Amino acid sequence: MARYTVSALMVAGGTMLSSYVYSAAAFVAPSYVVVARESKLDATSFDDQPVVRLKAIDENKPKLPRRTVSTMSQAIPFLRRPSVLTGELAGDYGFDPLGLAKNEETLLVYREAEIKHGRLAMLAAAGWPVSELLDRQLADYLGAPSVLVEGDRVPSVLNGGLENVVPEWWGFCLGMCAAVDLYGVQKARASGKDSGYIPGDLGWDPLALYPTDEAGRNKMQLAEIKHARVAMLGVTGFAVQEYVSRLGVIDETPFFFYPLSRTISEFLYSAN
Repeated sequence: MARYTVSALMVAGGTMLSSYVYSAAAFVAPSYVVVARESKLDATSFDDQPVVRLKAIDENKPKLPRRTVSTMSQAIPFLRRPSVLTGELAGDYGFDPLGLAKNEETLLVYREAEIKHGRLAMLAAAGWPVSELLDRQLADYLGAPSVLVEGDRVPSVLNGGLENVVPEWWGFCLGMCAAVDLYGVQKARASGKDSGYIPGDLGWDPLALYPTDEAGRNKMQLAEIKHARVAMLGVTGFAVQEYVSRLGVIDETPFFFYPLSRTISEFLYSAN
């Protein structure tokens, strides 16, 4: 256990938690209420029983019209918007220049993968620099070797050093990730077309952050997918930057992670 330093916990552990953490956008399908029809009961007969039926809460509310979208891609204005990108999914800007989404089923599979990778990337974008900041201190406290590689860089495919994490921890992370992912796949397949299921919906919102109104839900879904896409680009940038510069992210851009006074003094000292 002493070798489970911050890098192992936050970078590897992000894999285990990625499929269900970031619960602000773990959405809940519409609930149901019981509606009973009043009737009189005959004292000697049970033929006239109250009729109980299930009705969706939003059944009698007017449905929102499908958002009108341009025939041209919003992301690439000189290309036509693919017909399968109808604007119903959050963050749909008509971007599919390679035509990967052939139909609605394929589109939902890609969105499911995108949201899962995005949640993992958001965890990694935070865990990567924090592990570089705290790994050595925690390793010294536990009396264990640091898992950071040369240049105080996080272990990664490009940086190397993944072998420094004990195999048992990797096995635990992969096992938990597979279990959560299987649960998500089964939940998606069990949901009917009209169930209100949204890709990435694990029904997990312990802090009740997910809004109850339509506008609030759409806003949160859009915020999550935007942050997820930026995080995927950011983590890729971390990996490439450290591989090229041979320096950790926190050393390459210290003004983001250290007090400004320290950064300025180090800069002035190095200038002299």
